[in-house]
Amino acid sequence: HVQLVESGGGSVQAGESLRLSCAASGYTDGKYCLAWFRQAPGKGREGVAIIDKVDDTNYADSVKGRFTISKDGAGHTLYLQMDSLKPEDTAVYYCAAAPACIILTMFLLHPEWGRGTQVTVS
Repeated sequence: HVQLVESGGGSVQAGESLRLSCAASGYTDGKYCLAWFRQAPGKGREGVAIIDKVDDTNYADSVKGRFTISKDGAGHTLYLQMDSLKPEDTAVYYCAAAPACIILTMFLLHPEWGRGTQVTVS
């Protein structure tokens, strides 16, 4: 059973940076796609960044050039470096893992989700 635990959220001023982490367990190294999604108040959950089994990545247009997704060598810690944060980045950020994915659309097949971490930008 895949378990995901996010950390690193907080409250920052516009223009500042945060790095989110997601500790993942319960799956075989390199066999899962990993992604960050977010959900702002009153809005649906949207894909932010995704990294697949061969380390190809994709980003939402709204974060390209500002956010960077990465993982450690074993693939058990996922990161999201967020720079030049904007108030519209305010949301709960969720880590996700899936056995298959389509990175161009950020589609995840049978994803597992973490509980989320709040990011507030003012």
